[in-house]
Amino acid sequence: MSTPYSVPTIDEYLRQRLMPVEGAIPHIPGIEMFGVSIPAGVVGGDLFEYINFQQRYDIDARIEHAKRLAIEYLEPLPPGSPVRNSVDDHVEWLRSHTNYQPKMETEYRFARSSEQLRVAEDLRDLYSTAGVLIVDAQGHGIIPAKIASTVHDTFHALMLTELDRYGKTTPKLFENLNLRLAQSLTARNALGLSETEQTREIATMLYGEVHPEGNFRFANFGHPPPLVFSAKCSRLLPVHEDHMAQFLALGLQLPADHPDRLRYFSMDLRKHRIMSDDIAEITLINSGDILMLYTDGVYDGSDAEVRQSLEEILQRRHNEPARNICDAIMEFALLQDEVLRLNGDEALIDDKTVFIVKRT
Repeated sequence: MSTPYSVPTIDEYLRQRLMPVEGAIPHIPGIEMFGVSIPAGVVGGDLFEYINFQQRYDIDARIEHAKRLAIEYLEPLPPGSPVRNSVDDHVEWLRSHTNYQPKMETEYRFARSSEQLRVAEDLRDLYSTAGVLIVDAQGHGIIPAKIASTVHDTFHALMLTELDRYGKTTPKLFENLNLRLAQSLTARNALGLSETEQTREIATMLYGEVHPEGNFRFANFGHPPPLVFSAKCSRLLPVHEDHMAQFLALGLQLPADHPDRLRYFSMDLRKHRIMSDDIAEITLINSGDILMLYTDGVYDGSDAEVRQSLEEILQRRHNEPARNICDAIMEFALLQDEVLRLNGDEALIDDKTVFIVKRT
C-alpha cells in the first residue's frame, strides 16, 4: 500500500529547494568536487547548488539552433514574407529610413550571423565547465530562506538569457542580478525591507565556474574569499584580495554609469559596470591542490585560529576524496557549534556550507 502524499510545510519546501542535489554533481576531467550545506534550524539562509550545464541544458540542441540562426540571418527575406526573426525585423526598420542602402542589410546580416557562430563555439565549452552557486542570506529561518530562493530563481532566469545571447555567462548577468535585487525608490526590493528596524536584508553571493585545467573564475558579492590549499607546500596559500575584485552584498551598490541608477537606493556608486577584468581567477596548479568555498557559519574569513585548524584538517586529509575532505571540515564546524552551546552563545550558531574542489 502506497504512502499517502503529505503536503510539505513552507519550511520543508524551502529546505528542500536550498539543498544541493548529489545527482547533479558535474564530472569534469581532472577535477573532483563535493559540497554540503546544513541549516542552523529547520531551514536556513544558505543556498548551495551545482550548475551542471550538461544536465541542465541541451547543449547539442542549443549549438544546432545557433548554427541554424547563423544561416537564416544571412538569407534576405523574400518579398511579401512575414518577418522570421529579430534580424528581419531590424532590416525592415533600416529600410524605413531615407538613408537606407542595400549594403547596410548585407553588413548587418553578416554581423549577426557571425555572432551566432560564436555562440555555437562558446556553447561547446560548457561540456567541460561546471558552475557553483553559493548564496548566504543574513540570518536563518523562513525569511532568509525565501531571500536565498529569490536570488536562485533570478540567477537562473538570467542564465537562460545569457546562454541564448552569448552561449556563456558574462559580467552582464551579475550586473542585472545586482540591479534586480537593489531597492527601488518606488517599490520594495526583492531582498526585503524590515518594517520595524528599517534596515536592509543582506545576501552575499559567490558564483564561479570550474574548468579542467584547474581554473576557477568567479564573481564575489560580499562573500568570504576562497581558501586555496597547496598540496606541494602542504599549507593554505595567501590570497591577495587587493588583486581580486569583490563587490558589496547584492543590491547595495550600483554602477555610476547605469542609466537606472537614480531609480534605486545605493550605498555609493561604483565607477563602472562589472567587466571581464572584475571576474577573479584562481588556478589549482598541481595534483592534490584544493579550493575551498564556505559560508561564514563555517569560517568568517578572518579568525586566525579557525584558519589554522582548517589548514591542519587539509594537511591530514588532502590525499582523500573531496567528499571526505568536505565532511571533515563540516564536522569541525559542527563541533565549534557545541562549544558555542556550552558557553551559552547558541544565538551565534549560523547556517553552514562547505564546497571542495580538488585537482586530481
